[in-house]
Amino acid sequence: MHAITLPEFGGPDALVWAEVPDPVPGAGEVLVDVVAGAVNRADVLQRQGFYEPPPGASPYPGLECSGRIAALGPGVSGWSVGDEVCALLAGGGYAQKVAVPVGQLLPVPDGMDLTTAAALPEVTSTVWSNVFMIAHLRPGETVLVHGGASGIGTMAIQLAKAVGARVAVTAGGPGKLDRCAELGADILIDYREQDFVEEIRKATDGAGADVILDIVGAKYLDRNVQALAISGRLAVIGLQGGIKGQLNLANLLTKRAAITATSLRARPLGEKAAIVAAVREHVWPLIAAGRVRAVVDHAVPMQDAAEAHRALESGTHVGKILLIAPGA
Repeated sequence: MHAITLPEFGGPDALVWAEVPDPVPGAGEVLVDVVAGAVNRADVLQRQGFYEPPPGASPYPGLECSGRIAALGPGVSGWSVGDEVCALLAGGGYAQKVAVPVGQLLPVPDGMDLTTAAALPEVTSTVWSNVFMIAHLRPGETVLVHGGASGIGTMAIQLAKAVGARVAVTAGGPGKLDRCAELGADILIDYREQDFVEEIRKATDGAGADVILDIVGAKYLDRNVQALAISGRLAVIGLQGGIKGQLNLANLLTKRAAITATSLRARPLGEKAAIVAAVREHVWPLIAAGRVRAVVDHAVPMQDAAEAHRALESGTHVGKILLIAPGA
């Protein structure tokens, strides 16, 4: 098969389309013929040399894909060769074939085409696990989503609205904020022109956000705590604004607030399987009913992954960027 390889770390041109050995599914795995993959920030970090794959994972980038099952490994039941699926991966999505632990497989949602399904596994698993399984967002609460126009953000807006929450977002510029509003965002904050702490307080009569989903990290740490409501929950899932920040613990104590920080890629197989099962139970019916959809900015051929990385790093996209495998 062919895959996007990384002979050396660096800029987008470090991504090289090359012939590599086919993966072989082990016990409890299936082999998937990839139709499409999707680009995530973690892929950029891996390309730059800052995010190594977990032990035993594919060395190629790509944390999600869609495709058809080509072979079943020992001990696999409940799936058949030819089934159309999408999958959460620890790596290997930028390739024509990938071996997937069976607990990380999902059927393509009813009413969705196979290619678009590649945009779902990583964002649905990240949002559902952090906003609902950890932060326990409830109907009637207010959630603040940083990066509302990102792949994570566009999914978080829709899922939060689907459960009856009020959604605030930050994004850069009126164009992106308009797209967030179309998806259901109630409170629109242009982080280039407005102070999100002040804006969220104004919009909530001083109460603040019950849950904050943050992709920025250190740069926003103290201000996020300031923006939290009493008993608020801050879920940190990204470090685009740095890894070290100062925090006034007195503010955290006063608000009886909680901070969690998680990554998905390196979690044990059992934890990822539990998240994927929860996504299938709670999110897939919303997609089938048309209440939640994948937001795709554009797609490029997989062998042109460098172009997709440049687009992601430019910050002009809304939603996901897909990679289409040759022959798909």
